Amino acid sequence: MSAKVFIALFSGINVGGNRIVKMAELRSFFEDLGFSGVGTYVQSGNVVFRAGKGDAAALTRQIEAAFEKKWGFHSRIMVRDLSWLDRLVSENPYPEAAADHTKLHAYALEREPTAEEVARLAEKCTGPERFEVKRDVLYLSAPDGLGKSVFANLIPRVLKVPGTARNWRSVLALLEMAGRAGGKA
Repeated sequence: MSAKVFIALFSGINVGGNRIVKMAELRSFFEDLGFSGVGTYVQSGNVVFRAGKGDAAALTRQIEAAFEKKWGFHSRIMVRDLSWLDRLVSENPYPEAAADHTKLHAYALEREPTAEEVARLAEKCTGPERFEVKRDVLYLSAPDGLGKSVFANLIPRVLKVPGTARNWRSVLALLEMAGRAGGKA
């Protein structure tokens, strides 16, 4: 059985000078766990790796537990496979926003939100932003950028589904890295 490509998205590390994890140490950590083809992207905790066994849920539990033991704090980690990332990119409902990577974000959600949870969030979306949820991904188009978006700050509290956001540049870079790790050129 050949190794499968996965992406691990960390939440809450290297933010505002807190919970510092150097990417070289994170790469070594993944290699020490027995994963191959490990690569990281930017400081916010994005890891592409190959695993010979396990599914995303089992890998999430394994990595979260080992991470907490090594660094002494919990970080929510979303592990997804390459087909999930392919789907995330191909199902982008805002292709016109993708040209400016600072205006389009994708949130990897721990689970698919209920219709009620999405409706509650939609009531709060009163600014220039638009969002759409497709399975366990929330796409956010923020024309004024994420930093100026009041709505973006409401998403975790209102939706109440744990997740972690990445801008479109990061999404595309991870897809390219994962494609190379999986043998796609």
